[in-house]
Amino acid sequence: MKASRLGRLGSYLALTGLALLFLAPLAMMLAGSLKPNERVLVEAGTLAAFLPVGASLDNYAAVFERTDFLRFLFNSVFITGTIVAAGLIVNALAAYAFARLQWRGRDLLFNLVLALMILPFEAIAVPLFYGASILGLRDTYIVQILPFIANAFSIYLFYSFFIGLPRELEEAASLDGASTLRIFFAVIVPNSKPAFASVAILSFLTWWGSYLWPLLVTIVPEVRPLPVAIASFYTLPPLQWGDILAFGTLMVMPVLAVFLMFQRWFVRGVASSAIKG
Repeated sequence: MKASRLGRLGSYLALTGLALLFLAPLAMMLAGSLKPNERVLVEAGTLAAFLPVGASLDNYAAVFERTDFLRFLFNSVFITGTIVAAGLIVNALAAYAFARLQWRGRDLLFNLVLALMILPFEAIAVPLFYGASILGLRDTYIVQILPFIANAFSIYLFYSFFIGLPRELEEAASLDGASTLRIFFAVIVPNSKPAFASVAILSFLTWWGSYLWPLLVTIVPEVRPLPVAIASFYTLPPLQWGDILAFGTLMVMPVLAVFLMFQRWFVRGVASSAIKG
């Protein structure tokens, strides 16, 4: 009994240490965003970096004065939201076809999808960029959305969940005369909420912070998302670290809000996919 308690205590201490390790940069960013610009670098690397001494909202006001933050925010919300919403439908339907339907070439095509998971984006960035340039899609929302709606990892997560659902549910609906799409939307989707939540959160986190591709295909600021826009602080003199940290804090807030709202579904979805997969 005593050994068991010591083991739990050790686990709690280790988890607490890891949590503090991951939260420390966020705490330092938040504290720095509230400080005068001249104190940010002076206090970096000390405990004072985590204390918002002389806190004010001047840096946040400067963000809105020096950049069109609301426009960048709209771009990020629109681009990420469209990718997530369209991706949920497209990837779920693809995974359903792989997991529940019988058709020629299914296993071969699914293996090709799995192979795409190990292909880094950098390997296809150049041909994608070349194609976007030929089609005249640069500096548009479409070029930032369309290539990322279908996602191999999302298909795999949905597949891992769908493959474990009881077939009796589909058979009962089929006996009632339901079509394949009807079965998907009326039977599969309502019983797969954790999977949809997990894929939605992972997709949101991925594309909210996307930097390389928007940087390559956009020049005009009117269509650029937040990750690319924050780089403007490095080119707009004077270089103010407090303003940069304030911008970063505003950029992180939606991510934290989404995760905190749906973390219960996220944990359930990941756990279910892992067990069933």
